[in-house]
Amino acid sequence: MLSNEIEEHLDELRSEPDLWNIFTRKEEYNPLFRDKYERFPYYLSTDRNIFEPKISKHLLESGLKIEYPDGKKFAVCLTHDIDALFYSRMSILTDVGRHILNDQLKDAFRRPFYNANKKWNPWWKFKEIMDLEEEFEAKSTFFIMGLKEGEWDFNYQAEDLTQELGIIVDRGWEVGLHGGHEAYKDLMALKRQKANLEETLGRKVMGYRNHFLRFKVPDTWELLKEAGFKYDTTFGYADSVGFRAGMCHPFRPFNLNTGKYVDLYEIPLTIMDSTLFDSYMRTDVSVAWDITKQLIDTARRYNGVINILWHNTYFNGKNLEFYAKILDYCNKKNAWLRSGESIHNLWTQP
Repeated sequence: MLSNEIEEHLDELRSEPDLWNIFTRKEEYNPLFRDKYERFPYYLSTDRNIFEPKISKHLLESGLKIEYPDGKKFAVCLTHDIDALFYSRMSILTDVGRHILNDQLKDAFRRPFYNANKKWNPWWKFKEIMDLEEEFEAKSTFFIMGLKEGEWDFNYQAEDLTQELGIIVDRGWEVGLHGGHEAYKDLMALKRQKANLEETLGRKVMGYRNHFLRFKVPDTWELLKEAGFKYDTTFGYADSVGFRAGMCHPFRPFNLNTGKYVDLYEIPLTIMDSTLFDSYMRTDVSVAWDITKQLIDTARRYNGVINILWHNTYFNGKNLEFYAKILDYCNKKNAWLRSGESIHNLWTQP
């Protein structure tokens, strides 16, 4: 099993405290400060060069060999968080006014009907996303909310997507749970939201990502294991792209409190669309591509896995073109473009 071989090499790091502390995220245990979402941000980390996956580099230098299906050089874990599908009344009114002022009368007419007409709704992109990925022999994971009306950040319920979820699964893509704001620290919330999604889906879900990348080391890993998840994809910084924990490979986290590896796999998040463009780094398209290309090339150099998050709300205009450019570049670099489930199964197969 590939994961066992990785852990044998990771155990060697215990004699190198600087690397072991980066991998185990020692500095994130009881930090003095977190951001407003109770996250440990990159700007507080002592590991300043997260564009270089130090631990993964050590693994390969120690003799780790990774083989991907069909002779692929590295893997790309493609993921989509479905935060919202329906527009608020205020946003509809604002957009109608903007379209009228810009003499976009067709858009102004359609805008009030976005929530009722899936074909006109630019956030309802499930088929289009799969069709695009299929052009590059790729598959991905859709992380769906399991919230009920009245809960924080509720926008839709899984039942609204019954038909779409069936199509996603039938086509061979994956559905995972996108946990609500508080789920990362609440076992009952994790179990409830997981059950809500599974009831609609008609099958178990194994993958997870928390909303707003909220996460607490090592507690969230342990809670996810207790809730029955097999892997997580939350573990990346919201304020910077890069290789958190020095890893560009999936791994079982090590809990310093118990002295044991957690029976759960982390596929660490590398690139999030909103981190690059809007909320944090605020790069233009040219700089964003230089950064993205560097991270892809680095993962390829170490036969690693790069985890990319592209929200359904970013499948339009230049953002859509950027995602297509990522797929094209990775495909030309001989990448295995797959869902979190496929990558987890590769790591755990005998």
